[in-house]
Amino acid sequence: MAAESKRPARARMTGTERREQLLDVSRSLFAHKGFDGTSVEEIASRAKVSKPVVYEHFGGKEGMYAVVVDREVRLLTGALTDALTAGGHPKVLLERTALALLTYIEQNTDGFRILVRDSPVAQATGTFSSLIGDVATEVEHLLADQFTQQGLDPRTAPIYARMLVGMVALTGQHWLDSRSPAKSDVAAHLVNLAWNGLSGLERRPTLTQAPASHA
Repeated sequence: MAAESKRPARARMTGTERREQLLDVSRSLFAHKGFDGTSVEEIASRAKVSKPVVYEHFGGKEGMYAVVVDREVRLLTGALTDALTAGGHPKVLLERTALALLTYIEQNTDGFRILVRDSPVAQATGTFSSLIGDVATEVEHLLADQFTQQGLDPRTAPIYARMLVGMVALTGQHWLDSRSPAKSDVAAHLVNLAWNGLSGLERRPTLTQAPASHA
């Protein structure tokens, strides 16, 4: 009688491979269900492992989420920092920064979805608002130099930096789902508003109508 054919044994993952697999699975779940909507049971089920394996690698859902967020923060921060420090005309820097954010969204959609969610984990350093604050700090130095050259008060650069970065970030959140118009067109419109608006800044802006005082 012919010997029964046996299926080759499936190669076991190394510890590093298993860790990366769990991170990929959890990243997708966190992006679409959020932190609260994702369970260790579902992560283990998707990865085809037992719950103790998840706990062994990350100590729980919180530890896994912290690693996922940290990776995304470093990836996006690196891209934006490269764009801001590449040198060149300030308008070109603005174009590069807008494109860097939109490219990150395009290539790391799940990661961006996670970053823009409010999270109970790592609130001081892992939220999108804190990341945007870090980027704005980089931008304010560039703006301060430009303000000085144009005779504007460089002490106002921090607030303008946050206006600019916030505008780009919120536009990115909208483009995350719409993906229209094309990435280059979105970047061009962002720069059009930001740059042409900045070029006409008043030295001492005031409101046309003073706000009514309240007793």
